[in-house]
Amino acid sequence: MWDGYCADPFVLQDPDGRFVMFGTTPAPLPGGRAFQVLVSDDLDHWEDAGGALVPLPDAPDGAEYWAPEVAHAEGRYWMYYSVGVGDVGHRLRVATSETSTGPYEDLGIVLTPDLPFAIDPSPYLDPSGQWWLFYATDLVEGDRPGTVLAVQRLLEMTRLEGEPTNVLRATADWQRFQAGREIHGGVHDWHTLEGPTVLDHDGGCLLLYSGGNWQTPGYGVAVATAPGPLGPWHEDTDRGPLVSSASTGLVGPGHCSVLTDDRGTRHLFLHAWDPELRRRRPHRLELHLDGGSVTARPPTT
Repeated sequence: MWDGYCADPFVLQDPDGRFVMFGTTPAPLPGGRAFQVLVSDDLDHWEDAGGALVPLPDAPDGAEYWAPEVAHAEGRYWMYYSVGVGDVGHRLRVATSETSTGPYEDLGIVLTPDLPFAIDPSPYLDPSGQWWLFYATDLVEGDRPGTVLAVQRLLEMTRLEGEPTNVLRATADWQRFQAGREIHGGVHDWHTLEGPTVLDHDGGCLLLYSGGNWQTPGYGVAVATAPGPLGPWHEDTDRGPLVSSASTGLVGPGHCSVLTDDRGTRHLFLHAWDPELRRRRPHRLELHLDGGSVTARPPTT
């Protein structure tokens, strides 16, 4: 949809009907802000709207800002994201803005101070009006150590309740990231689940997530279902990914979000590398939920 760098794409529709996309960039944008902002009237033609997040004044050298997602509540926009250096030390934070495109100002709150690693926050509003925050974190104990998916209830838009509940961890070989990975003081056959996004489906919840290693053909987006945010979550591990490098020809398609438009069409946004591996660009598919069948197809609208 856009030829520039915009990874981990998240799209919302503001009250004026305009579509706004947020995404990760590898370096600060002009003006020093983090996170690319794009705007569109039709989901096909996008314009650069600059950067979203005012950087942290006390961020460590080499800090990386990853995977923003935005919720609209209490008359404001709330951006959830992670910041850290490299593959360890990322923590979840929250920023806010009165407008959808920003600028977003960090509130000085670390949402996951007790976790050694937390990324890819994704807010979910359940049918009762309760907000939840899904994200990815590391779990060394048990079978298939690696990055798992967790959830916590949002008591307020800036405060999580209690301890995280781990809702999904790797159960299949295609979810392996790296054998013999040195991490967290040990060497592990590391598996990765990341980039969760949750939507209502069939009286319960449907979770889309990315798994595996983006450099392999099996990497992609897979599906799990549950009666509610806390689970129990079930996935058909025999099926494998819904969207993968092997099935699409894209390089590393992953970290998706879903937007349902005014006509009820569900749009699935994800990123993939360009052929030269210089940048991750946003792509759009249509997500179709037909009973127990979940499919992703090229867009028809």
